[in-house]
Amino acid sequence: MKQIVATEAAPRAIGPYSQAVISRGLVFVSGQIPLDPATGQMVAGDIAAQTERVLENLRAILEACGSSLDRVVKTTVYLADLEEFPKMNEVYARYFPSAPPARATVQVARLPRDARIEIEAIAEVG
Repeated sequence: MKQIVATEAAPRAIGPYSQAVISRGLVFVSGQIPLDPATGQMVAGDIAAQTERVLENLRAILEACGSSLDRVVKTTVYLADLEEFPKMNEVYARYFPSAPPARATVQVARLPRDARIEIEAIAEVG
């Protein structure tokens, strides 16, 4: 059985998908872009500001699922420009200071709403 999770503390889904799905002790968090959950608008600023917003959105969804950033086992980071990797990585490292999850990072041609970054995550729950 799968459980669908949604929280107002993170941006609502902008398509036919769930913010997160819990199944078999894991939570699968849909890719998050740097939308302010209060306004639904893209946050202003550079890749560091956008990365911080994305990770805060992930944190909110994980907490709504009974999990946390500490329980993340895998992330996938999508960047519009891989040249921004060092600045993204600096912010990312602050959110995962010890025992960081496995990760893949790729450059993509385009992201929803022309975001510069999107991150999805898989974490343990329970």
